[in-house]
Amino acid sequence: MMEALAVTIPPFERFYLQHRDEVLGYLRRLLGGRAEDAWQETFLRALRAYDRLEHGRHLRAWVFTIATRVAMDELRARSPEELPDDVPGEELQRPAYRELEHLTAELPPTERAAVVLRYGYDLPYAEIGAALGSSEEAARAAASSGVRRLRRQHDGHA
Repeated sequence: MMEALAVTIPPFERFYLQHRDEVLGYLRRLLGGRAEDAWQETFLRALRAYDRLEHGRHLRAWVFTIATRVAMDELRARSPEELPDDVPGEELQRPAYRELEHLTAELPPTERAAVVLRYGYDLPYAEIGAALGSSEEAARAAASSGVRRLRRQHDGHA
């Protein structure tokens, strides 16, 4: 029975090809032009840890966890004025992502990550919590707080 629940781990190359574009898009939304370095760091960390994985479940959430931690380190190290406003790339061809980038630019890093992961990538709160290094409830609270902040900003501009 336990073997039926085990999911084999794909070769790293297949894992990388499956997730690289989505992770880069996510990091671009969070970091703008600084995303390339964070993207490389994300997959270097993933590669270093890959042979220690015990199963292939939740690999998407796992790589988003790594990407979020790399992005948070980058955001903490830089002031908001240093982050670029423009976000080039193919991922902006979808209107929802274009909206999220524009709307979330001024949110605090944790709220921004929670809102983008929830509403841009449709991740469940448990996976967002894991990506943020917190609980499901904390992820739900961060996303909720981000949405409330966005509503206040929108109402202030209306």
